Amino acid sequence: MMSSNWTDRRLFLNMGVTIVAGAMASRGLAAPATVPIIVHRDAACGCCGAWVDHLRASSVFVPSVRIQRDMGAVKTFLGVPAALGSCHTAQVAGYVIEGHVPAKDILKLIRTRPAGVAGLAVPGMPAGSPGMEVPGRFDPYNVLAFRRGGETSVFAQYSS
Repeated sequence: MMSSNWTDRRLFLNMGVTIVAGAMASRGLAAPATVPIIVHRDAACGCCGAWVDHLRASSVFVPSVRIQRDMGAVKTFLGVPAALGSCHTAQVAGYVIEGHVPAKDILKLIRTRPAGVAGLAVPGMPAGSPGMEVPGRFDPYNVLAFRRGGETSVFAQYSS
């Protein structure tokens, strides 16, 4: 069994890689043709795998999946506001991605780098969001941008 210190160190190192990539992008350095993204998920969750498949299908993101025993600790460590929780959490280019955020919105975030935004979230698990496709059902949902203090704003809306 790994100690929580090891888990903290590993998360810290993973964050360092994404922060460096984000710093390169913010300085106008060429973005790579593909973007690495670290996805933290619980082993028992099936929709997390479907979201990872959505990322791979974008031909932009190259996911690295990390199975976690305590997703609550991961979310806390990465600063995900509790009200925005979903089933998986990702790190990409210095940002935190919570839940079933469409790949195109993650790419827009990385390209535009809005001031003060710490990440994007799709709270819960709305039907029709990437990885949560249900034939004949679509629940409208918002992609929320969040700041370190927990403030949110609508980044994108999906109604059908």
